[in-house]
Amino acid sequence: MIIEIDNHSGFCFGVTRATQKTEELLSSGINLTCLGEIVHNQEEVQRLSSMGMRSTEQSSISTLKNETVLIRTHGEPPSTYKKLKQNGNTIVDATCPVVLKLQDRIRKSFEKQRAQNGQLVIFGKPGHAEVIGLMGQTGNGAILIHSETDLEKIDFARPIEIFSQTTMPVDAFEHICSKIEKRAKSSFEKHDTICRQVSNRVPYLKDFSSKYDVILFVSGKNSSNGKALFEVCRKTNPSTHFVVSPGDIELDWFSGVQRVGICGATSTPQWLMEQVKNHVRSILNL
Repeated sequence: MIIEIDNHSGFCFGVTRATQKTEELLSSGINLTCLGEIVHNQEEVQRLSSMGMRSTEQSSISTLKNETVLIRTHGEPPSTYKKLKQNGNTIVDATCPVVLKLQDRIRKSFEKQRAQNGQLVIFGKPGHAEVIGLMGQTGNGAILIHSETDLEKIDFARPIEIFSQTTMPVDAFEHICSKIEKRAKSSFEKHDTICRQVSNRVPYLKDFSSKYDVILFVSGKNSSNGKALFEVCRKTNPSTHFVVSPGDIELDWFSGVQRVGICGATSTPQWLMEQVKNHVRSILNL
C-alpha cells in the first residue's frame, strides 16, 4: 500500500512564523498568554500548551495585567492594543504580515472614502477573528458583507471601495464584485486581497485527491479553511474522511485500498499529518 502526504498541505507562512515565535519565547522561559487560539487546530494548541503557553479569550483582556501577550496571526483591532498597553502588558505581535498590510490599506482607504462621502466595504465572514481586526481599523464604520443579501447595506449612488478577508474563496469574491459593479451608479474600486497561499491550494488539492483511493483530510473542527478545503477534496474524491486526530481513523476505510493520500488545512501541523500516516501503517501492520 502507498501512503503519501501532500507536500502543499500544512501551515502557511503566517502560521509557521507565529508558532516558531511562540516556541522561541516559551523555550526562553517567558510566561506567554495567547489571545484566542493561536491556530484553529486543537492538537497544535495542546502541544504548545504542554510547553507552557496559556490561552485566553477576547472577553478576558481586562484581566490581563503585566503579562506577555501574543497577538495571533489573524490580527486584532486597535482597541485591543490600547487595552493591553493600559494594563502594562508586553505585546508580542504575531499578526500575519499579509493581514498587517491589509489592515493598513483598509485604514487609509476608509479615511479616503469618508472624505469623499464614499463607502468602504469588507467581504468576509461575520465574527471571524481577522474580520474583527479589519473592521476595527475603521472603528467598525466599514460595511461588512458575506452574501448577496448583504448588498442592501450598500448605497449604490455613492462611491464604493471593496477589500476581502484574506481567506475568502476567490470565486465568491469575484461573484459579489460583479453584483456590485452592475448596480453601482458612482465609482467602484475593488481590491482582491485574498492570500494566494490559501487560494492556490484548491487546484493542488483537487489534483492530489484525484490520485488516491482514500483521502484523509486532517484539520481542526474550528478551522473555516479546513472545512472549505475538505469539501474541495470530498467533491473530487467521495472517499474523503475528515480526521481531527489519529484516533478518528477507522480500519474499514481501507478495505481493498491500495493508495492513501493525506492532506490538510493551512492550520494543520506537519507533525500531525505524520502521526496520521504512522497510525495508518500501524493499524494495517505495514
